[in-house]
Amino acid sequence: MAETDLTAWRAAAECVAAFSDSAGLLALLRKHLADLPPDRAAAMIGRSRETTTHFAWCLRDRAGEPFSFWLHEYKPQRDWRAGYADSVHNHRYHFSTVILRGGYRHERFTAAVDAGSGLITAARLTERVDAVEGESGVLTAEQFHRIPTALDGTMTFLVKSRPVRAWSLSWDPSTGIGHRHTPVEARLTDLTRTL
Repeated sequence: MAETDLTAWRAAAECVAAFSDSAGLLALLRKHLADLPPDRAAAMIGRSRETTTHFAWCLRDRAGEPFSFWLHEYKPQRDWRAGYADSVHNHRYHFSTVILRGGYRHERFTAAVDAGSGLITAARLTERVDAVEGESGVLTAEQFHRIPTALDGTMTFLVKSRPVRAWSLSWDPSTGIGHRHTPVEARLTDLTRTL
């Protein structure tokens, strides 16, 4: 990543860290969502998605802007399905987050990536913290992590950079199998070639 991009990212991460007043940010987000006109609410829903562990609400994503803004609403732990969040994984983008409510266990890893396949072949735990309301953190696209558990009712606010790579990687510690994840929107050329 270019130094100017890194400087902009550090500034964005500092802004997110300043949102330690989670009650104030929650009230602001609640008002924002309540005041959305129907067409903008529909557009937000269209940009949002469900994952195996949480609902990822896309609050703002404009092509000309360097960041997008998200609210993650974690599902109750009993409703989690095995998948990406509880595997060791990275992301295609950098992000900064603050916990608005609840908390989760956050684990960071170093990963061995096979030069031939480009897949993770092993991972080693380097840090484990139980993050709680008001705490913030940063993760770059080169870093690997996982969230194996979260308290029921956990919500986080995230600021994401634009993608810095075309895919992300995950590794399942229980099976030792690695995967490459390419988003569907990046596969149109591949789809056209296979028709």
